[in-house]
Amino acid sequence: MEHKNIEKKENIRESQGEHEEGKKAITLNQEEYNQLKAEADKSREYWDKILRLQADFENTRKRLEREKQDFVRFANENLIINLLNVIDDLERTLELAQAKHEDFSAFLKGVEMILAHLYDLLKKQGLSSIEAKGKQFDPNFHEALLKIDTDEFTEDTVVEELQKGYTLNGRVVRTAKVKVAKGPPPEADSPAAKEDKKQKEEDKIEKQE
Repeated sequence: MEHKNIEKKENIRESQGEHEEGKKAITLNQEEYNQLKAEADKSREYWDKILRLQADFENTRKRLEREKQDFVRFANENLIINLLNVIDDLERTLELAQAKHEDFSAFLKGVEMILAHLYDLLKKQGLSSIEAKGKQFDPNFHEALLKIDTDEFTEDTVVEELQKGYTLNGRVVRTAKVKVAKGPPPEADSPAAKEDKKQKEEDKIEKQE
């Protein structure tokens, strides 16, 4: 037991000695001290600048985010204001019609004027209608809902416009819904008709075999 206590005391003295060696003082001359102090001051200055830049960046990010949200919320403000004028005109027209102060022809004329005003407003915003009837079918601008037989139009020509299509500043925002001509059927004595008939007969014979 006494031997173990002696070893324990020696270990404690050794650890204390190592701790004291770790705290050993280092001697510097004045020039080296001044250089280290200057570098430490410069490091603190740079660190302060980094913290200020980081704070400025965060404030700028928050400001831009607020501006972006405001832009999204109020991007169509002018359009909405102009549409309110159209709504005012519609409300006045309906009030006059309900009060029977105007006949039907005058009411219809008022609605036509409001519609023309609305079209003009949308045109100023970059909206344009897509030409359809009589034009060659183009899947980029037209959507074929029906195909009909007709002698009036050539094949793949738009026969009728079922719903208007529009572009906004050159980009299609709604395709035109249309009817498209199938084209005239092949004549009975034409080479194409004969070839088609021959092919059908051959297919029929193969099925029977």
